[in-house]
Amino acid sequence: MTAAMASAPSTPPPGPEDTLVLLVRHGETPTTGTVLPGRAPGLHLSERGRAQAVRVAERLTGLGVDAIYSSPLERARETAEPTAASTGRDVNQDAGLIECDVGEWTGVALADLAVLPDWQTVQNSPSTFRFPNGESFAQMQARIVGALEVMRSAHAGGVVVCFSHADPIKAAVAHALGTQLDHFQRILISPGSVSVISYGEGRPPAVLMVNSTLEPLNGLRAP
Repeated sequence: MTAAMASAPSTPPPGPEDTLVLLVRHGETPTTGTVLPGRAPGLHLSERGRAQAVRVAERLTGLGVDAIYSSPLERARETAEPTAASTGRDVNQDAGLIECDVGEWTGVALADLAVLPDWQTVQNSPSTFRFPNGESFAQMQARIVGALEVMRSAHAGGVVVCFSHADPIKAAVAHALGTQLDHFQRILISPGSVSVISYGEGRPPAVLMVNSTLEPLNGLRAP
């Protein structure tokens, strides 16, 4: 989805009774786009990634933030730090937001994975795939959806910012859209991007934006 397509919704912003969950992908790292890092420790943001983290905090100016949650991995926590500093909110680590456990594929170059027969399953039938000695995509989706349910219930009517990873965010957005998991790879989640889901009582969730990287976010709440 392009930045133009990911602009603020044309429909009126949700009312104060709705709970907004902002899903932020961590910023770039030195291996973004070349290696499947999984849950390997010690991977930090690159200079560009740190700039993306600052940009997220800037875009949140004027939007009251009630809580901040982050995957325990360093790259997500580092992305959350500027937002925590600007809002005065603590960063709560939540394992529900962690990257998919890719098991034996951890740290393998994407170019090497792309030639494996299983890679086609990952791309086209992910609901049937489990990483060798790791997690399945179905488990990953259930994990993050369950975590978001707990967070939105704990902060009903508020704004919750969650710093996570591409695949968990894609899976959460697909679930909110009612899209089958086998289509979740069609959703693009860029480093430093923001996707927003609105939860209201008595109705399905509404996806307000996906993969947004440009505009200010204070318009998500009606003045």
